[in-house]
Amino acid sequence: MIRLRFIHLLFLFPLCNAFAQDKTLSKEEAVVLALENNYGIEIAKNEIEIADNNASILNSGYLPTLTGTAGANYNRLDSNTKYPGQFTNDGNPTPDLEISKAESQSYSSGLNLNYTLFDGLGRFYNFKRLKEQYQLSTLQARETIENTMLQMFSVYFEIARLTENRNVQKKALEISNDRIKRAEYSFEYGQNTKLDILNAQVDVTNDSINLLNTEQQLANAKRDLNVVLNQNLNEVYEVDTTVVFIPKFQIVEFMGQAISNNVAILQTETNLNINAYDIKVNKSGYLPTVGLTGTYGWNLNQSANSSFIPGSVIPGNNRTSYNFALGASLTWNLFDGGGTTVRVKNSKITYANQELLRKQVELEVNRDMQNAMAIYDNKLNIYRIQEQNVITNQNNFERSREQFQLGSITSIEFRQAQINLLNAQTNKNLAKYDAKLAELQLLQLTGQLLNIEL
Repeated sequence: MIRLRFIHLLFLFPLCNAFAQDKTLSKEEAVVLALENNYGIEIAKNEIEIADNNASILNSGYLPTLTGTAGANYNRLDSNTKYPGQFTNDGNPTPDLEISKAESQSYSSGLNLNYTLFDGLGRFYNFKRLKEQYQLSTLQARETIENTMLQMFSVYFEIARLTENRNVQKKALEISNDRIKRAEYSFEYGQNTKLDILNAQVDVTNDSINLLNTEQQLANAKRDLNVVLNQNLNEVYEVDTTVVFIPKFQIVEFMGQAISNNVAILQTETNLNINAYDIKVNKSGYLPTVGLTGTYGWNLNQSANSSFIPGSVIPGNNRTSYNFALGASLTWNLFDGGGTTVRVKNSKITYANQELLRKQVELEVNRDMQNAMAIYDNKLNIYRIQEQNVITNQNNFERSREQFQLGSITSIEFRQAQINLLNAQTNKNLAKYDAKLAELQLLQLTGQLLNIEL
């Protein structure tokens, strides 16, 4: 038995080697390999991780922002100032004022802190919305896993069916080969004609071709499963052909709980919650925003020597300063041209549409469940009938073989009994796995596919 628990599926550790020593791939090993290696499931896991990152406190807007600034400036001045027509007090022409390589530097650094105290509850509801988005991603991953499990079991059971058909056809070929020997012995003793030998050879040829075709189909199906499990395409293994059906009363109980467990319905409900938060986020535009700011800075200015009067020099200086400031701000968009009102109205309409979609999905799920239940019952009944049909044809074949060995019936009549048995056995195999797949599809609709024993 295999019990699949979704809570453990996404972070499942390797439980066993890919294949056991006897190269038998059990259902449990196939499930583990699919969960560990299937590309679709790996992508779903990564999507959940992205949603988890988005729903963290680091993406909520609740934390402040802190920025650092730094700067440096360098200035060099070379100038020559002439004073034509101007004279000093002693009557001499005023000399030129020349400044050469006057260098100055300035350095600064600072920290700026901004924090939003209140934004109309927008970030509060947006953070809740991100949590719902994470839940939605989890449900989408669950849906991917359910679909992958159905795909995997569909191929797995096809391998099991072809394996049982191959065994049946091998047995049929053995019987046909034995007929050739008996026909040859009888011909040697003059008890039949050459025609009996030829008929037996034709049957051996047909049985051999059927067996080869089945083996080819089996090899193709195994490669299909290896693709789903992301394994070596030429891996050789056998599968478990045991099938156990869930009791009818348990399935009926699951159907009664489908509304609260079906993944499609749960996704519509999560989307409804997201739309409800969208309305509240948009309404936050009606309220003011209150914020705090803080700054801390350091500045250093180194000025060069300067002169404004010929013959006199003003020495440069170094000035260091520190500043610290706190501030608060309130911003209220009293009218934004009606943009906020439009967004609120549209989000309410989207919410109403999502409610309608949820009702539609619930109705469709109930319909699909009833259809799936009817299909499952029908296939299960067919399987029970085919089981009885195999018993009948087996008895008929054994009786025919006894009469054929006694010479009471012809080889054609014996061959017909053999073909009837072969068809009954292959039809039973098909009915068995069809019924099991119908059961799994029904369980998926009830939301219990990953919570039951297979």
